[in-house]
Formats: sequence, C-alpha cells, structure tokens
Amino acid sequence: MDNEVMQLIDDLYSMVSEAWGVPLGNDKCIVERDKVLSVIEDIKNRIPSELAEAKRLVSARDEFIGNAKREAESIRRAAEEKARAMVDEQEVVRVARAKAAEIESTAGSRATALRQAAMEFIDDALRRAEESASAALGELHSSRARFRGAAGVNEDLRAAQSQRQPQAAGKAQEEEAE
Repeated sequence: MDNEVMQLIDDLYSMVSEAWGVPLGNDKCIVERDKVLSVIEDIKNRIPSELAEAKRLVSARDEFIGNAKREAESIRRAAEEKARAMVDEQEVVRVARAKAAEIESTAGSRATALRQAAMEFIDDALRRAEESASAALGELHSSRARFRGAAGVNEDLRAAQSQRQPQAAGKAQEEEAE
C-alpha cells in the first residue's frame, strides 16, 4: 500500500510539473481538474488505511519496546537479587569460617586444659598409690621384724641372708655384663 500512495503522489507531481504554464505567471500552470481530483481522492482513500497500518505498527513497536523494558527490568531485578544472595552467601560463609576457627581454637584450648588436668590427676593418683605402697611396705617390714622377734630367729639366720645378698648381686651383675 505504501508504494501505491507514493505512486499516486509521483503521478500528481508529474501532472503538475508537465502541465502548461500560464502566460505571464511562471509559478502557475494548467492541469486537468478531473485527473488531479481523482488522484487526490485516491490518495485520500488510501491514506487512512496507510495511517491505520502505521498506527498499528507504531502500537506494535511500542508494545514490543514496553515488553522489552519490562523484561530488561525483570532481568535487572533478578540479577540484583542473585548478586545480593551471593553477597549474603559469601557473608554467611565468612561468618561460618570465623565461627569454625573460634570453635577450633576453643576446642584446642579446652583439650590442652583437659590434658593438663588429666596429667595432674594421674600424677596425684600415682603419688598416692606410691605413698600407700611405701606405707604398706614399711608396715610389712615392721610386721616381719616383729614376727622374727616373736619367733626367736637368731642372728645366724640374718648373717646367712646377708651373705646371700652380695652373691645374688654379683650374679646379677655378671648376667647383665653378658
């Protein structure tokens, strides 16, 4: 249709430019009224359909641009939300790592303190066991001495034991040397 209107305008232009001029009026000419009016009427008839088509195209273009703007805005908001979520996630990870380091440090300190307390407890228990064993050994020696005194064990028996002890010590030294 666009070409038809342009063709009609070209025809009208040709009619005016090829028309005979009026004597003593360089800017005036003579044209066939019926032909010019017919071309103008055809233009008038076609222009509304051309305008309607142009309006439809402009409306479609505006709708397309509006949709594109809405989609662009939606994409921008989604990207901002995703970026915000990623920043929040990074913040959560950073906080979690800091908390984990704090927990690890606290656990290490507690483990060291527990280890120290356990060592002190064991040392104290061993010291008490050693004291109890020493007291029991002292009691045993004392009971044995009372038993010997009560049984009448003489000095000869003690001398024989004294002689055996150096011999046993000498054998132990020989075995160690081998």
